[in-house]
Amino acid sequence: MDQSRPQSPELRRLLDERTADLQRVKAEYDNYRKQVRRDRLAVREIAAENVLRALLPVLDAVEGARRQEAMTPGLKAVADVLETQLGSLGLRKFGEDGEPFDPTRHEAVTHVVSPDVDRLTCTEILSRGYRVGDRLLRAARVTVAGPPSPGGGEWNSPPGATAGANIVIRRIDRRV
Repeated sequence: MDQSRPQSPELRRLLDERTADLQRVKAEYDNYRKQVRRDRLAVREIAAENVLRALLPVLDAVEGARRQEAMTPGLKAVADVLETQLGSLGLRKFGEDGEPFDPTRHEAVTHVVSPDVDRLTCTEILSRGYRVGDRLLRAARVTVAGPPSPGGGEWNSPPGATAGANIVIRRIDRRV
């Protein structure tokens, strides 16, 4: 006689209910584990971004020292290791002279009117911008050259600038 299977319909129904309950609990637990894993990764990313953001003034000081004078071999070695290690954590710098102005990546500090350009262009990088993955840690602070305004009037905001874009402009007109 086979006793591995329930004999009555009532026992079968109870077994099916308990099996369904167990499957639901297992699915909930699996979802909980996945959510905890995602939360841990998010906390780790935020912590890394906060540390990297706190080190940006150090990178600015290193870059300023490189522009001012030749660095001693020891200081150059420390600066190179710092930049390499921060790069291994995903820190990427951006902002080059001549690249098109993008209000989502650049903070325009000064605007210069120039008939030599046909669109807003970064002409001087005052401080580099930094990203981690697709997240912006700091916008590049730049001087922007743009074409004269069509009516020759006062220039107010860059074409394509969106509301809330981080733009502060001091107008310098260098027309001849």
